[in-house]
Amino acid sequence: MDQHATPALPFSGHDAVEAYLASGYDQVVGMSSRFAAAICARLLRLQTEEGVHGPIAEIGAFEGRFFIALAHALEQDEIALALDIFSWPDPGVEQRFEANCARHGIGPERRRTIKGDAGAMAPADLLAKAGGVPLRFIHIDGEHSRAALGRDLALATACLAEGGLIVLDDMLHPGYPTLMVAVQAYLEANPDIVPLCVIDRETIVGATKFVLCQRAWFERYQSRLLEIFKDFIWPLGADFEPHWCLVLSQDTRLAEIV
Repeated sequence: MDQHATPALPFSGHDAVEAYLASGYDQVVGMSSRFAAAICARLLRLQTEEGVHGPIAEIGAFEGRFFIALAHALEQDEIALALDIFSWPDPGVEQRFEANCARHGIGPERRRTIKGDAGAMAPADLLAKAGGVPLRFIHIDGEHSRAALGRDLALATACLAEGGLIVLDDMLHPGYPTLMVAVQAYLEANPDIVPLCVIDRETIVGATKFVLCQRAWFERYQSRLLEIFKDFIWPLGADFEPHWCLVLSQDTRLAEIV
Protein backbone atom coordinates (compact mmCIF):
# COMPACT_ATOMS: atom_id res chain seq x y z
CA MET A 1 0.00 0.00 0.00
CA ASP A 2 1.25 3.46 -0.93
CA GLN A 3 1.96 5.17 2.39
CA HIS A 4 1.02 8.53 0.86
CA ALA A 5 -2.22 7.42 -0.78
CA THR A 6 -5.62 7.95 0.79
CA PRO A 7 -6.76 4.51 2.01
CA ALA A 8 -9.83 3.15 0.27
CA LEU A 9 -13.19 2.81 1.97
CA PRO A 10 -15.71 0.02 1.47
CA PHE A 11 -19.05 1.01 -0.02
CA SER A 12 -21.47 1.76 2.81
CA GLY A 13 -24.50 0.54 0.90
CA HIS A 14 -26.35 3.84 1.25
CA ASP A 15 -26.12 6.96 -0.90
CA ALA A 16 -26.93 9.21 2.08
CA VAL A 17 -24.10 7.67 4.10
CA GLU A 18 -21.68 8.06 1.19
CA ALA A 19 -22.54 11.76 0.89
CA TYR A 20 -22.13 12.31 4.63
CA LEU A 21 -18.80 10.50 4.79
CA ALA A 22 -17.51 12.48 1.82
CA SER A 23 -18.48 15.97 2.89
CA GLY A 24 -19.95 16.03 6.39
CA TYR A 25 -18.15 13.55 8.61
CA ASP A 26 -15.12 15.69 9.39
CA GLN A 27 -17.34 18.68 10.15
CA VAL A 28 -18.66 16.92 13.26
CA VAL A 29 -16.37 16.60 16.26
CA GLY A 30 -15.72 12.98 17.18
CA MET A 31 -13.21 10.15 17.29
CA SER A 32 -14.63 7.17 15.36
CA SER A 33 -13.05 6.52 11.98
CA ARG A 34 -14.63 6.96 8.57
CA PHE A 35 -13.56 3.38 7.78
CA ALA A 36 -15.54 2.02 10.72
CA ALA A 37 -18.54 4.17 9.84
CA ALA A 38 -18.62 2.80 6.29
CA ILE A 39 -18.39 -0.78 7.54
CA CYS A 40 -21.07 -0.35 10.20
CA ALA A 41 -23.44 1.28 7.72
CA ARG A 42 -22.91 -1.68 5.40
CA LEU A 43 -23.57 -4.05 8.31
CA LEU A 44 -26.91 -2.33 8.81
CA ARG A 45 -27.70 -2.89 5.13
CA LEU A 46 -26.66 -6.53 5.54
CA GLN A 47 -29.08 -6.90 8.44
CA THR A 48 -31.87 -5.45 6.31
CA GLU A 49 -31.03 -7.90 3.52
CA GLU A 50 -31.18 -10.75 6.04
CA GLY A 51 -34.59 -9.68 7.34
CA VAL A 52 -33.38 -8.05 10.56
CA HIS A 53 -35.21 -4.76 11.17
CA GLY A 54 -35.83 -2.35 14.01
CA PRO A 55 -34.34 0.55 15.96
CA ILE A 56 -30.69 1.08 16.80
CA ALA A 57 -28.88 2.83 19.65
CA GLU A 58 -25.57 4.48 20.37
CA ILE A 59 -24.32 4.67 23.95
CA GLY A 60 -22.05 7.70 24.02
CA ALA A 61 -23.37 9.72 21.09
CA PHE A 62 -21.23 12.80 21.95
CA GLU A 63 -21.68 15.39 19.16
CA GLY A 64 -23.15 12.90 16.70
CA ARG A 65 -20.39 12.08 14.21
CA PHE A 66 -20.87 8.29 14.19
CA PHE A 67 -24.55 8.45 15.14
CA ILE A 68 -25.42 10.44 12.02
CA ALA A 69 -23.74 7.87 9.77
CA LEU A 70 -25.67 5.06 11.45
CA ALA A 71 -28.98 6.92 11.27
CA HIS A 72 -28.53 7.53 7.55
CA ALA A 73 -28.25 3.75 7.10
CA LEU A 74 -31.70 3.03 8.53
CA GLU A 75 -34.89 2.24 6.67
CA GLN A 76 -37.66 4.84 6.50
CA ASP A 77 -39.66 3.48 9.45
CA GLU A 78 -36.71 2.91 11.80
CA ILE A 79 -35.37 5.22 14.50
CA ALA A 80 -32.00 5.77 16.17
CA LEU A 81 -31.60 6.33 19.92
CA ALA A 82 -28.77 8.57 21.14
CA LEU A 83 -27.75 7.98 24.76
CA ASP A 84 -25.27 10.24 26.53
CA ILE A 85 -24.81 12.10 29.77
CA PHE A 86 -24.39 15.18 27.54
CA SER A 87 -22.28 17.02 30.10
CA TRP A 88 -18.74 16.34 28.83
CA PRO A 89 -16.70 18.31 27.99
CA ASP A 90 -19.32 20.99 28.72
CA PRO A 91 -23.13 21.24 28.95
CA GLY A 92 -23.29 22.66 25.42
CA VAL A 93 -22.56 19.25 23.91
CA GLU A 94 -26.25 18.31 23.77
CA GLN A 95 -27.11 21.44 21.81
CA ARG A 96 -24.24 20.75 19.42
CA PHE A 97 -25.46 17.18 18.98
CA GLU A 98 -28.95 18.36 18.09
CA ALA A 99 -27.60 21.00 15.70
CA ASN A 100 -25.30 18.51 13.97
CA CYS A 101 -28.14 16.04 13.45
CA ALA A 102 -30.35 18.75 11.97
CA ARG A 103 -27.56 20.09 9.76
CA HIS A 104 -26.79 16.67 8.34
CA GLY A 105 -30.32 15.49 7.68
CA ILE A 106 -31.33 13.48 10.76
CA GLY A 107 -34.56 15.16 11.85
CA PRO A 108 -36.29 14.66 15.21
CA GLU A 109 -38.74 12.20 13.69
CA ARG A 110 -35.83 9.84 12.96
CA ARG A 111 -34.14 9.90 16.36
CA ARG A 112 -34.61 10.00 20.12
CA THR A 113 -32.20 11.87 22.39
CA ILE A 114 -31.87 10.28 25.83
CA LYS A 115 -29.90 12.24 28.42
CA GLY A 116 -28.58 10.14 31.27
CA ASP A 117 -26.26 7.34 32.33
CA ALA A 118 -26.90 4.24 30.24
CA GLY A 119 -25.32 2.13 32.96
CA ALA A 120 -28.08 3.13 35.35
CA MET A 121 -30.88 2.40 32.87
CA ALA A 122 -33.02 -0.72 33.11
CA PRO A 123 -33.50 -2.69 29.89
CA ALA A 124 -37.26 -2.14 30.08
CA ASP A 125 -36.71 1.62 30.13
CA LEU A 126 -34.46 1.57 27.07
CA LEU A 127 -36.85 -0.70 25.19
CA ALA A 128 -39.71 1.64 26.05
CA LYS A 129 -37.79 4.48 24.39
CA ALA A 130 -37.56 2.26 21.30
CA GLY A 131 -41.31 1.69 21.21
CA GLY A 132 -41.05 -1.70 22.88
CA VAL A 133 -39.05 -3.12 19.97
CA PRO A 134 -35.66 -4.85 20.54
CA LEU A 135 -32.60 -3.11 19.14
CA ARG A 136 -30.91 -4.56 16.08
CA PHE A 137 -27.64 -2.62 16.39
CA ILE A 138 -26.01 -1.06 19.45
CA HIS A 139 -22.77 0.94 19.31
CA ILE A 140 -21.08 1.26 22.72
CA ASP A 141 -18.77 4.24 23.13
CA GLY A 142 -19.58 5.31 26.67
CA GLU A 143 -17.42 5.67 29.76
CA HIS A 144 -14.10 3.91 29.19
CA SER A 145 -13.78 1.85 32.36
CA ARG A 146 -14.14 -1.88 32.93
CA ALA A 147 -17.13 -1.46 35.22
CA ALA A 148 -18.97 0.93 32.90
CA LEU A 149 -18.34 -1.22 29.84
CA GLY A 150 -19.63 -4.25 31.71
CA ARG A 151 -22.86 -2.41 32.57
CA ASP A 152 -23.28 -1.15 29.01
CA LEU A 153 -22.74 -4.65 27.63
CA ALA A 154 -25.33 -6.09 30.03
CA LEU A 155 -27.86 -3.47 28.93
CA ALA A 156 -27.13 -4.05 25.25
CA THR A 157 -27.44 -7.82 25.58
CA ALA A 158 -30.79 -7.57 27.34
CA CYS A 159 -32.16 -5.29 24.60
CA LEU A 160 -30.70 -7.05 21.56
CA ALA A 161 -32.96 -8.30 18.78
CA GLU A 162 -32.60 -11.69 17.12
CA GLY A 163 -29.81 -11.20 14.59
CA GLY A 164 -28.65 -8.06 16.39
CA LEU A 165 -25.12 -6.67 16.50
CA ILE A 166 -23.17 -5.01 19.32
CA VAL A 167 -20.23 -2.82 18.31
CA LEU A 168 -17.56 -1.86 20.86
CA ASP A 169 -15.38 1.20 20.34
CA ASP A 170 -11.78 1.84 21.39
CA MET A 171 -10.83 -1.81 21.66
CA LEU A 172 -7.10 -2.53 22.06
CA HIS A 173 -6.54 1.22 22.46
CA PRO A 174 -3.25 1.95 24.26
CA GLY A 175 -5.02 4.54 26.39
CA TYR A 176 -7.63 2.06 27.67
CA PRO A 177 -5.86 -1.30 27.97
CA THR A 178 -8.19 -2.74 30.61
CA LEU A 179 -11.31 -2.57 28.44
CA MET A 180 -10.28 -5.87 26.87
CA VAL A 181 -10.45 -7.45 30.34
CA ALA A 182 -14.12 -6.52 30.54
CA VAL A 183 -14.77 -7.85 27.05
CA GLN A 184 -13.11 -11.20 27.77
CA ALA A 185 -15.09 -11.58 31.00
CA TYR A 186 -18.28 -10.76 29.13
CA LEU A 187 -17.60 -13.29 26.36
CA GLU A 188 -16.85 -16.02 28.89
CA ALA A 189 -20.08 -15.26 30.76
CA ASN A 190 -22.16 -15.04 27.57
CA PRO A 191 -21.18 -17.99 25.36
CA ASP A 192 -24.08 -17.32 23.00
CA ILE A 193 -22.37 -14.05 21.94
CA VAL A 194 -19.20 -14.19 19.82
CA PRO A 195 -16.98 -11.74 17.93
CA LEU A 196 -18.10 -11.43 14.32
CA CYS A 197 -15.22 -9.25 13.16
CA VAL A 198 -12.57 -6.78 14.24
CA ILE A 199 -12.58 -3.40 12.48
CA ASP A 200 -8.96 -2.32 12.46
CA ARG A 201 -8.02 1.15 13.59
CA GLU A 202 -7.57 3.93 11.07
CA THR A 203 -5.42 5.99 13.46
CA ILE A 204 -4.86 6.07 17.22
CA VAL A 205 -7.85 8.42 17.36
CA GLY A 206 -10.02 6.38 15.00
CA ALA A 207 -9.49 3.25 17.04
CA THR A 208 -10.32 -0.43 16.61
CA LYS A 209 -13.87 -1.71 17.05
CA PHE A 210 -15.14 -5.20 17.83
CA VAL A 211 -18.42 -6.36 16.28
CA LEU A 212 -20.27 -9.01 18.30
CA CYS A 213 -23.18 -11.17 17.20
CA GLN A 214 -25.24 -14.08 18.44
CA ARG A 215 -23.46 -17.39 17.91
CA ALA A 216 -26.43 -18.72 15.94
CA TRP A 217 -25.92 -15.93 13.38
CA PHE A 218 -22.14 -16.10 13.09
CA GLU A 219 -21.77 -18.39 10.07
CA ARG A 220 -24.58 -16.64 8.24
CA TYR A 221 -23.08 -13.20 8.73
CA GLN A 222 -19.48 -14.29 8.21
CA SER A 223 -20.22 -15.79 4.81
CA ARG A 224 -21.68 -12.48 3.69
CA LEU A 225 -18.78 -10.46 5.13
CA LEU A 226 -16.31 -12.58 3.18
CA GLU A 227 -18.12 -11.52 0.02
CA ILE A 228 -18.90 -7.89 0.86
CA PHE A 229 -15.51 -6.92 2.32
CA LYS A 230 -13.25 -9.24 0.31
CA ASP A 231 -10.79 -6.42 -0.45
CA PHE A 232 -10.43 -5.49 3.24
CA ILE A 233 -9.82 -8.87 4.89
CA TRP A 234 -6.52 -9.30 6.73
CA PRO A 235 -5.56 -12.91 5.98
CA LEU A 236 -4.74 -14.19 9.47
CA GLY A 237 -7.90 -13.07 11.23
CA ALA A 238 -8.37 -12.68 14.99
CA ASP A 239 -7.90 -15.56 17.44
CA PHE A 240 -10.15 -15.13 20.48
CA GLU A 241 -9.23 -18.60 21.81
CA PRO A 242 -10.98 -20.74 20.73
CA HIS A 243 -13.21 -18.57 18.55
CA TRP A 244 -11.80 -17.13 15.33
CA CYS A 245 -13.19 -14.16 13.39
CA LEU A 246 -12.38 -11.84 10.51
CA VAL A 247 -10.23 -8.73 10.71
CA LEU A 248 -11.27 -5.92 8.38
CA SER A 249 -8.49 -3.47 7.62
CA GLN A 250 -7.37 -0.86 5.11
CA ASP A 251 -3.92 -2.46 5.25
CA THR A 252 -4.10 -6.20 4.60
CA ARG A 253 -0.37 -6.86 4.24
CA LEU A 254 1.45 -9.61 6.09
CA ALA A 255 4.96 -9.25 7.46
CA GLU A 256 7.71 -10.19 5.02
CA ILE A 257 9.65 -12.88 6.88
CA VAL A 258 11.67 -14.45 4.06
